Amino acid sequence: MTVSELSPALISPAMIDPFGRTINYLRVSVTDRCDLRCFYCMSEDMTFLPKADLLTLEELDRLCSTFIAKGVTKLRLTGGEPLVRRNVMSLVRSLSRHLKTGALHELTLTTNGSLLAKYAQELADCGVRRINVSMDTLDATKFRAITRWGDLNKVLEGIEAARAAGLAVKINAVALKGLNEDEIPELMQWAHGKDMALTLIEVMPMGDIGEGRIDQYVPLSLLRARLATRYTLTDLPDDTGGPARYVRVGETGGKLGFITPMTHNFCESCNRVRITCTGTIHTCLGHEDASDLRRPLRASPDNDLLNATIDRAIGLKPKGHDFIIDRRHNRPSVSRHMSVTGG
Repeated sequence: MTVSELSPALISPAMIDPFGRTINYLRVSVTDRCDLRCFYCMSEDMTFLPKADLLTLEELDRLCSTFIAKGVTKLRLTGGEPLVRRNVMSLVRSLSRHLKTGALHELTLTTNGSLLAKYAQELADCGVRRINVSMDTLDATKFRAITRWGDLNKVLEGIEAARAAGLAVKINAVALKGLNEDEIPELMQWAHGKDMALTLIEVMPMGDIGEGRIDQYVPLSLLRARLATRYTLTDLPDDTGGPARYVRVGETGGKLGFITPMTHNFCESCNRVRITCTGTIHTCLGHEDASDLRRPLRASPDNDLLNATIDRAIGLKPKGHDFIIDRRHNRPSVSRHMSVTGG
């Protein structure tokens, strides 16, 4: 019996890290490429990996399926921009078989929204029920400045296509000092008016982007305090295992999340690992830890060596990250880019 044919009853015992956390959430980057160049994420003249270095879609399927057999119940496809990967929907369709067996509870993705109008309905047909869209502003001029050449209208059209297809949409916005921080109330009201949650994210010091992040960073504690002077914010007990802490906004009825890698280490309930498009597993976003899964994946048609390598990686998962913005040397805490890691 292959991994793809496993029933829920035959799924392996859960993966437990050294600190007793159950690992059931996998984020997989299917490509490091993106059709935008957000200035806080990558340099404008970004050098991408050779296509030959990437796992094939079939290898990505086998790798994801192996993790599902080991207890992963939530799978998120990321990039770069996942929808720019050629034939990526064949991977989504194939992975959706695990939704039908019940082994996988959720298949989702994070996207910049630029290609959503094309793929939203097909995603819904494959069993995707919700997506995250990264969008930092409703101002077309600011949007182009942040993304360097993005078209806000395409993203807005994609969001509407996703909603029309029945997908729940959550907006992710990176808080940028002096650029969009004053726009957060408007962005929140717009999202909540369309029954979409909004999550704010602090700038993360990952990868050399050709400039420092000191001038980009604004602590979300400051933004929350500002919002609290205008809105009623009630803490919610939502525990998705993810890094966001949520509040209910009394005046809009919507949910607002805060992801604070700089001002609050959110690792105590971490249930996830990340795999790059080259088959490298990172058990912590904020560490340089890495284990190569591509070699054991290609070394044997069975999964014994692959499983052993995964188990060793989980056994080395650190307790938490220690992101800092290095003001002395103006360098990132982690050398790899988020687009490579899988956002």
